[in-house]
Amino acid sequence: MGSRLLQGFHAAGARSTIHGGRARHAGNERPRPRLGRGSAPLSSATLVIQTAFLGDVVLTTALLSAVAADDGPVDVVTTPIAAPLLETHPAVRNVIAYDKRGSDRGWTGLRKLAQRLKAEQYARAYLPHRSLRSAALSVLARIPTRIGFSGRWSFLYTDARPKPALGHESDRLLALANKPPGVYPPLLQPTAADAQVAAALISEPFVALAPGSIWGSKRWGYYPALAARLAEQVAVVAVGGPNDVEVGEQIVAAVRPSGRQAVNACGKLTLRQSAALIGRARVLVTNDSAPLHLATAMGTPLVALFGPTVTEFGFGPLRAGDVALGIDGLQCRPCSPHGPPQCPLGHHRCMHEITVEAVIAAVEEIGALRRRR
Repeated sequence: MGSRLLQGFHAAGARSTIHGGRARHAGNERPRPRLGRGSAPLSSATLVIQTAFLGDVVLTTALLSAVAADDGPVDVVTTPIAAPLLETHPAVRNVIAYDKRGSDRGWTGLRKLAQRLKAEQYARAYLPHRSLRSAALSVLARIPTRIGFSGRWSFLYTDARPKPALGHESDRLLALANKPPGVYPPLLQPTAADAQVAAALISEPFVALAPGSIWGSKRWGYYPALAARLAEQVAVVAVGGPNDVEVGEQIVAAVRPSGRQAVNACGKLTLRQSAALIGRARVLVTNDSAPLHLATAMGTPLVALFGPTVTEFGFGPLRAGDVALGIDGLQCRPCSPHGPPQCPLGHHRCMHEITVEAVIAAVEEIGALRRRR
């Protein structure tokens, strides 16, 4: 795709990391400045282009709030799957779905969208994803001010800014708007209708489990065993997509002998409804995958399990008190930026050695089983 666009123009053991030293990132403690209109006209003068993975889009909501505070509500180009999550965000005026892998793929789809954006006469574009496709789209749309992070394609920007090497990704993205870390949190706002759907699934307090990931090596294999242990104290809900239905049924079956309520919500909800459901949970236990970021944006306590990836990449828990579990002392870890489909060495120790006991201890450590909503 890139060339075509150019032509067209530690000792092994479960480690519990409590993010207690980052209270300034607590979602309920951060200041939330009102979204100012600035001098922006009724049609937004600002466009944000973010078509990366779903979790990246969720973390970009912090940048949306920051930009809107200065320039008024923004328009956003994003993927079709992420679009509904942003439609209800208070910083967003309009969401433009770009199906870069499907109906809008290739040079023809890019030019068609560029023409649509050109007609809007945006004054500026923010480009948090270092992508040739995004950069080219802003150029073809004739947006005069194009702000992105320095890198391979920054010659297409009018303002290339350095991306911090350290810190959480949501805070690094704030640097694009010249904002300090922690000023705005990731934020999602499901509708009242979304909340009603979530509430109808289960009325009693529950722990949510998110067993899935598009990256096979990120999946922890002991969620049914964990569910059986949790059911000694609390109801359990499995959340995920259609590919997670089977493991969701295994979770429900593991809870059944306890007599506790268990719900398999995998594949049954929209993303916004899933966010609303996660927002009602006492705690979410999840792999390093999109539900982690949904929980962050909904203010739900987290226990996140990291195997082939590490929190130092910037995509771990953000708020004070949340927990990341991983195995220290493995020379093969991390093995890739995202996690390969399967363990390259065949042993998958990074996930197999995270025990159910360690996860239960982490859940108890953050006090989630004592929490009442």
